[in-house]
Amino acid sequence: MATLSDARRIVIKIGSALLVDRATGDLRADWLRALAQDVARIKARGTDVVLVSSGSIALGRGVLGLNARDLPLEQSQAAAAVGQIRLARAYEEALAPHGLTTAQVLVTLEDSANRRRYLNSRATMETLLSLGVVPIVNENDTVATDEIRYGDNDRLAAQVAVTVEADQLILLSDVDGFYSANPQTDPAARRYDVIDAITPEIEAMAGEGVSGLSKGGMVTKLMAARMATAAGCAMAITEGSVMHPLSALENGANATWFRPQGDPQAARKRWIAAMKPRGQITVDAGAARALAQGRSLLPAGVAQVSGEFGRGDPVAICDAGGRKLGQGLSRYTATEARAIRGLRSDAIEPVLGYPARAALIHRDDMAL
Repeated sequence: MATLSDARRIVIKIGSALLVDRATGDLRADWLRALAQDVARIKARGTDVVLVSSGSIALGRGVLGLNARDLPLEQSQAAAAVGQIRLARAYEEALAPHGLTTAQVLVTLEDSANRRRYLNSRATMETLLSLGVVPIVNENDTVATDEIRYGDNDRLAAQVAVTVEADQLILLSDVDGFYSANPQTDPAARRYDVIDAITPEIEAMAGEGVSGLSKGGMVTKLMAARMATAAGCAMAITEGSVMHPLSALENGANATWFRPQGDPQAARKRWIAAMKPRGQITVDAGAARALAQGRSLLPAGVAQVSGEFGRGDPVAICDAGGRKLGQGLSRYTATEARAIRGLRSDAIEPVLGYPARAALIHRDDMAL
């Protein structure tokens, strides 16, 4: 069974009902400070942490005096606009005493469905994590309409876990795991410690949540588990309302762990390898040797570009003899790649007219 101490990168999902007092609409500041202590301890051992947090609408609703549970879209977006500021400030104030810098990242479903936006989001998140920042991710409820919404932060958290290649996703919930039935209505319901595969029988057991503030039920948690585990990320559902919930999980608190199918990087490589290439990059002998050593493909090593492809599209990588070495996701369009082939990194900006990315295909986006 997975443990938090094993993780290189963790995504933690925090629901509205954990952050916001249902009766008053106020932030549970003591709980958030305790969570921040957990995060600081995990960060101190070298683990990257991303927080996917609900709560902006719940906080804004209280400030604006909007007490109805199901708000019209315009009122939900207004509440989100007010609440997002408070939510970001709350995390900043909770984590700053531990020397941790936070960043607010607002996304919509379009940001993962659109390849260019997905790559931009991924690059931003990778940069933030490399700088030691704790990203606070939330759906951009201020602008998202129904057709571009995730609608729940369980699946958003899973998408974030896939995007940043996390090896663990922790859903802090109002229940302490996955049960064979709703434990609040069925005393015979039993909790699973580990689920190896999401079978039709497991799916049939899922019910809906009962929280007055959160929208995600067990169905969405299973959807999240399916997405995360397929990408090689283990996922846990555990009770989040206790103080220091991450410490509690490490110390044996009840939870259900969903086993990953392989590891995140291997799963990503398989995904890239299975894609149909939109073009071809021919590399020189020096670049071929560098690729074999696990390095990224730089424009200087490119001898020829064929086909028409956009940024983020898959392209075949071949040597001068036409032998396919592998394929990867291009960080430049075909037109840009042709313009900069053979150029050193410091010579690219004058040609393109804007700052260059170091790699044409980064090693993380390459399957050889």
